[in-house]
Amino acid sequence: MGTITGKVAIVTGASRGIGETIAQFLAREGAKVVVNYAGSADKAQEVVAKIESQGGQALAIQADVSKASDVEQLFEQTLSKFGQLDILINNAGWKPEDAPLVETSEADFERAFAINVRGTFLCCKEAVKHLRQGGRIINFGSIVVLLAAPNETVYAATKASVETMTRILAKELAGRQITVNAVAPGATDTAMLHQGKVQEDIQSIINMTPLGRVGLPEDIANTVMFLLSDQGGWINGQVIHCNGGII
Repeated sequence: MGTITGKVAIVTGASRGIGETIAQFLAREGAKVVVNYAGSADKAQEVVAKIESQGGQALAIQADVSKASDVEQLFEQTLSKFGQLDILINNAGWKPEDAPLVETSEADFERAFAINVRGTFLCCKEAVKHLRQGGRIINFGSIVVLLAAPNETVYAATKASVETMTRILAKELAGRQITVNAVAPGATDTAMLHQGKVQEDIQSIINMTPLGRVGLPEDIANTVMFLLSDQGGWINGQVIHCNGGII
């Protein structure tokens, strides 16, 4: 990849799913990885153990990305351990159960915006203070922004906010050679996909996808790795859709 070896990366929400896979890919390419988690300490330590068993370097750090004090500690501990910061992957997110807007609770609205939007905002804000010249920020959007499917109003609104933040921050960082992009996955085989769905729902998604399957965490991680590579260095302020052609 050329730009990964020796770099220091924070991956939020990295104890499982797409975040875990990205952390492992980064370590495999020679990055030192901070595995952030909110509550799954055991899972995060398992990710660290896997990375270390393959000769990589990793550190698990607990932080609720919706809280400014936690985010500050996340970055302080990263810098204390590794001495620099080159990459931020804002993967942490939360999706409420699908429901019509009129049936969506204010509590779900607040939690979704706190984690998905405030969390991305706080981590980007802190990263901008510490990222070295030529660093990379990758946020996470979603296919739901383009699909505008019923019953996903709040989640789609959070991801639309993140995608807009991405485009603007890329311009604000002019002169520092830092790229800011978002990856917008389609249906991906993680716990979030199966939340509130039966197999018929999953099959319906597969039937609508030209490539005839749902995505894998590895599909998303491969896209992230390309954006972090030398080859992806000219891509900036973009939302990259990874959905097998469903839209």
